[in-house]
Amino acid sequence: MNSLRILGLLLDYPDDLLWESQGELLEIISEAAELTGGQQVELAAFIRQFCQQDLLDAQSSYTGLFDRGRATSLLLFEHVHGESRDRGQAMVDLLAQYHAAGLDIDSRELPDYLPLYLEYLSTLTTDEARSGLNDIAPILALLGARLQERNSAYSQLFDLLLALSGSEMASEDVRPSLQQEARDDTPAALDAVWEEEQIKFLGEQSCASGEEAAHQKRFAGAVQPQYLDLDSANAGEARP
Repeated sequence: MNSLRILGLLLDYPDDLLWESQGELLEIISEAAELTGGQQVELAAFIRQFCQQDLLDAQSSYTGLFDRGRATSLLLFEHVHGESRDRGQAMVDLLAQYHAAGLDIDSRELPDYLPLYLEYLSTLTTDEARSGLNDIAPILALLGARLQERNSAYSQLFDLLLALSGSEMASEDVRPSLQQEARDDTPAALDAVWEEEQIKFLGEQSCASGEEAAHQKRFAGAVQPQYLDLDSANAGEARP
């Protein structure tokens, strides 16, 4: 499913490659058999609109959306295990799947980083990829709902991932449960985190930009989000 590789690229930290590859991405989308005609049109429109931004603005927006607070973290296990010991074993198991598929992991990212997971799924058969998406459908629905609450166009990508998974879960179904959820990306919530830790935008051996360094630093000591019980979520997946 080549569309998963593209969706992973769109959900990754924006860089020059995305802008330079716009034409190629649009061509791949037009030939993606797993997408309906309507999905192809919507995804192509997202890419065109996204690439109309200045790159630095896109990077700043991305960092503010995904790297400040854990509620919209793209690290999948944040929403299941938090910092518990179970997360370590889940990481080991996922790495084993990547190695079995011949996927080399960039040490810059953790194995549960959603764009990396989507790249892995894109190497599998269609049925295997759908099954892998279905495994994380509750997380996709939760993230999609939170992004809708933030009026982010990125929510469209999560709706598409849910559609490709074959799951009957939808972001709209999750939104009512967020009514009482306190956001962890507000100035007050962020101040509560950073007042306990000195912010260093550049590591001693890093030459990354401020935004990229902040992206790589994300979630250190951040506010704990609501976690998911995947077994419970899957058991109640079917709609009445």
